[in-house]
Amino acid sequence: MSATHLVVLPTANDTKGGEPISHRILRLQAEAKSLAHEHVEQLRAALADVARLSGEISDGGEAYPVGARELARRLAEEAGHQALTLGAINDRAVN
Repeated sequence: MSATHLVVLPTANDTKGGEPISHRILRLQAEAKSLAHEHVEQLRAALADVARLSGEISDGGEAYPVGARELARRLAEEAGHQALTLGAINDRAVN
């Protein structure tokens, strides 16, 4: 014998804790935007770390293989520029 499942569908008058649905939508959109900003900032920080580590390897001298130093040099330059650009984009999006 199978159980019958009941589902309650919201109506236009439903609220959660007295908060109108339209206010809830705005609050959730603001929260999503804030989290997206935070996520982009994490990517910017990771790119800055890549630039720093790559710079260390590219300046590491003979201890590192020539190909690794050259790749690291290019990565340091590119990741550094990308981190700055991403930071500027993210800052502009907030203001």
